[in-house]
Amino acid sequence: MGKGVVSSGSGENRDAYLQLSVTVLSAFCRVSEIASSKEMVSKVPMIFEVMSMNRSGMPVLEECYEFLYLVSTASEDGLTALYESGGIKLLAHQMSALPDGSHLMELAMKLVQLMLKKLSQGIVENDHLSELSVIVTKIARQFALLQNALKFEALHLLSAIFSSEYSTLLHDALRVIQNENWSNHMRDGVATILQNRVAPAEKFEALILAESMVSIKGEGWLIVQINLPNVQDPIPADRCLLLVLESSRVEVAVLLNELAYSKYEASKSSSSTAETIISKQQKVTIVFSLVEKIIKLISNIGETEGHRLDENTFIKAINGLNETIGVVLEYLQDAKEHGQKVGNDLLASVRLVGSYLAEAPVACEDKITELLGYMLSVEGEHESSPFYSVCFLLPMLCQKTMKIEGCKLLASSGGYKAVVDCLMKLIEQNRNGVENNGCIFLACDTIMNLLKVVMEQITFSEDESTFISLLKALALWTEKTNDQSVVVMASSICTLIFDMTSENALLNHPSFSSSCLDSLSRLIARSLASWGQDMSDAAKADMDLLEIVTAGYSRWADRFPQIQKAVER
Repeated sequence: MGKGVVSSGSGENRDAYLQLSVTVLSAFCRVSEIASSKEMVSKVPMIFEVMSMNRSGMPVLEECYEFLYLVSTASEDGLTALYESGGIKLLAHQMSALPDGSHLMELAMKLVQLMLKKLSQGIVENDHLSELSVIVTKIARQFALLQNALKFEALHLLSAIFSSEYSTLLHDALRVIQNENWSNHMRDGVATILQNRVAPAEKFEALILAESMVSIKGEGWLIVQINLPNVQDPIPADRCLLLVLESSRVEVAVLLNELAYSKYEASKSSSSTAETIISKQQKVTIVFSLVEKIIKLISNIGETEGHRLDENTFIKAINGLNETIGVVLEYLQDAKEHGQKVGNDLLASVRLVGSYLAEAPVACEDKITELLGYMLSVEGEHESSPFYSVCFLLPMLCQKTMKIEGCKLLASSGGYKAVVDCLMKLIEQNRNGVENNGCIFLACDTIMNLLKVVMEQITFSEDESTFISLLKALALWTEKTNDQSVVVMASSICTLIFDMTSENALLNHPSFSSSCLDSLSRLIARSLASWGQDMSDAAKADMDLLEIVTAGYSRWADRFPQIQKAVER
């Protein structure tokens, strides 16, 4: 290395002797007892120094990588020395210069795989985020360009990285990388794996990469034309989308079938049952996320510049989504028949169904009619009552209740009670500073659609506590707000409820107070005060709701003298 005292002229063969010495050390390390010895572990920093000399054409580099790999696999101390000497940083710097598919590249990837064990979220965030993102881009190139066993090594390594606890941090770092070649490499590699006959585990790893890339680059990553400089036959722009969707459909069918068997058929005494269920639930989460992102992509096609699908591809995608949602509904049907309502896998299934039906509310109508009440009753493992399941279905319910058949379905199934409960929880969250106006207004629209169309199917006396609780929540929601849209929306719902009752009936209920009636009186008065020739722009935007309030007030004013007094004051 040039650190010792040498006689004149002895330095001219230094590189040759350096290579020889590292070669001899590497050869000794093929004996694991020697590789794990303190003497060899102590040489790791010196080998790093040799590698960092970076003299052009130094043949010693491969021997250095061999030495590091043998020492780090022989003992935990060797791996620790590799990591603590700056292995991540060195590999991030050197991998870009290593020949594609070379033995050097293979060794570098194996060293990365070993050092992943040493990384935690805190360590990555503080020390190695930029280096790890560079390493990912270099491995992505191997994943795309190689057609040998090293391609699968790259797949396994990338899958491990994107499945780690620090993957979210890595997503953020990869988003800001300017060079787009790495994302094209990832797309090409994923598509190649999915279109060939490979083991199911490797196809699933490709789906993990696809889900991560869509999270990083957006849904358009699935349909961007691939133009790689070293790829002779680029994959058509829509091929990756269809491959990912078809593979996801197959995985959903297999995983849900296996999950149902583990939950309902397998021996309950099996010690591995719980672990099996958790493992499959985690896999289902990944595939569901991919399918949901594809739904978003299909629904937004044409709105995003540069993203287009021909009619044939579009039809194939819709058919694939229909089949996938059909499988999920069958899984929910199975859970219903077994009396299961609680589970994150069930909640995730409801979310996926809700995402699709938000874009295609008439899809799978017979099955939805049969399962709607059940889906609205599904709870996550840490919920005390249904909430998120209702939130996931609100976009679909809002659209369905625009028609009489949808209103009748929600009323006859009793599902409107779940929507009312959900709205009250959303209002409570809103009052505590958690804003979710999108869900609140969807729930309001759904309830209002229902009340306008099928009041004859809903008896106030039978659901008295439900509607009184809703009136109290609406009064609290609007008491201190200056938002005209909130005031008018809430007063519209109150108006339709008042059609079914009277002031005396409300005051005779033990949970309804005169102070609540005072709040509702002020609410109706505020809404009606905004009606007139000098209406604000906000009031004009809510004209249809104001018409509901004014028309309703004329119907029931005589039955609500206190509200009438507040309006006339």
